[in-house]
Amino acid sequence: MIAVSDNRQSPMPRCRRLEHVIDEDTGYRAVSSRDARFDGVFFTAVRTTGIYCRPSCPATTPKRQNVHFYPTAAAAQGAGYRACRRCRPDAVPGSPAWNVRADLVGRAMRMIGDGVVDREGVAGLSTRLGYSERHLTRELVAELGAGPQALARTQRAQTARLLLQTTGLSATDAAFAAGFASVRQFNDTMREVYGLTPTELRQRSARRAAVPGTIPLRLAHRGPLDAAHLFDFLGVRAVPGVEEIVQRPGGARTYRRTLALPGGPGIAEVDEPRADRADRATGGGPQTWLDCRLRLASLRDLTSAVQRMRALFDLDADPDAVDRALGADPHLAPLVAARPGLRSPGHVDPHELAVRAVLGQQVTVAAARTLAGRLTARYGEPLPAPSGGLTGLFPTAAALAEADDEDLAMPGARKRALRGMCAALASGAVDLSPGVDREQAAAALLALPGIGPWTVSYVRMRALGDPDAYLPTDIGVRHGLSAVGAPDTPDTTAWRPWRSYAVHHLWVASTSTTRSN
Repeated sequence: MIAVSDNRQSPMPRCRRLEHVIDEDTGYRAVSSRDARFDGVFFTAVRTTGIYCRPSCPATTPKRQNVHFYPTAAAAQGAGYRACRRCRPDAVPGSPAWNVRADLVGRAMRMIGDGVVDREGVAGLSTRLGYSERHLTRELVAELGAGPQALARTQRAQTARLLLQTTGLSATDAAFAAGFASVRQFNDTMREVYGLTPTELRQRSARRAAVPGTIPLRLAHRGPLDAAHLFDFLGVRAVPGVEEIVQRPGGARTYRRTLALPGGPGIAEVDEPRADRADRATGGGPQTWLDCRLRLASLRDLTSAVQRMRALFDLDADPDAVDRALGADPHLAPLVAARPGLRSPGHVDPHELAVRAVLGQQVTVAAARTLAGRLTARYGEPLPAPSGGLTGLFPTAAALAEADDEDLAMPGARKRALRGMCAALASGAVDLSPGVDREQAAAALLALPGIGPWTVSYVRMRALGDPDAYLPTDIGVRHGLSAVGAPDTPDTTAWRPWRSYAVHHLWVASTSTTRSN
């Protein structure tokens, strides 16, 4: 039995954003009803046990006077609480607020999630955001109860736990792969966060990689999830050599793709959930995770790889809020009822997505996919060894900026647009990295010759993860509007901030081929 820490602090001053997310009475009702919709939105700390949990934790509901609420796991840890071993609050989906918010805190959280602090430190994060370290830390502490270093530390602890419990790495190797600066720091953090030593954490798990060098993990999400739409959407647009859909026994599918990561190439696989697989944590309901396997050249890229796959499958979304807002529209209501939990897929590489958006201008999805495959074969970096249908990485923007004319099967104006955009991406004149200011990025793109509003909106929706991008001139959107009896130029005010999801519903409703890729 782990003793409760004597240095546990009293509740931290209320973070100014917490009351915007949820009031404490509502929070306690969510905990009492074990409402999984709030997992990742806030965390529940129990004073008498010294433990913090996700709202849906199946443990006995604590008394109201013993409960404190925190907006982040880092804030709960900073107050002296350790993670519950039963509900694993570190494995919850991320807060959907970071997808919606475009302010400093939202941008910082997206960058921290992508591992910027681990790679570049707090100084690198503040430089990217254009603020001083002091101002950035002050804003994060005021909103989230923890500064950038503490938020990154929580993320490193989760990464280390995954490595300890799913690989055969030594504790020392797991520590440095997760981003810790020393073994002592690693040991102290794991004991503080989980109440267990690294050796004890490893002994408590029976999960191990079935294939050496592979990291198996579960990508948690809030239900419902329209997985069929995700796999259909990605499958139709899969670039040969970079992506593929593999049929599994029983009819379910596996999506596979290559990843260009800071430490080298990687391969990710995500399984479509089986309809007959129940989730014991939800009382036998549909599973609330996607099984994923990663193979990485450098284990230090684990955090980035996980975050990018989560963005691709839009797993931090709040489907309840999206469906409630769009379902109130009489034209969209039947679509929402038919496909609850429909997601707006993002992407793992914003440069790749921007290139594919230009390739897809005024051509079919199939034509854009074919051209992207040819460019990959000609200019992409090959994998050390092919893996199934995966042979290489998508070409870099720098490589495509110098592509030969004969390899670009498109009109001259689009060739110039593609080369100009790739040159701007390669030089940094246009920044599409995680956490970038979306308005600034959109303006920079729109200023480039040959890049119009459709391309910019598509890049915002998928490369920048904007949940409120709308494509009014898109053929698929127009046909979808016609299919549901909506006017050609509907008032989309009530759809905000979820217009990206409305676009996907309209694409599904459309019966003709769209040019979206």
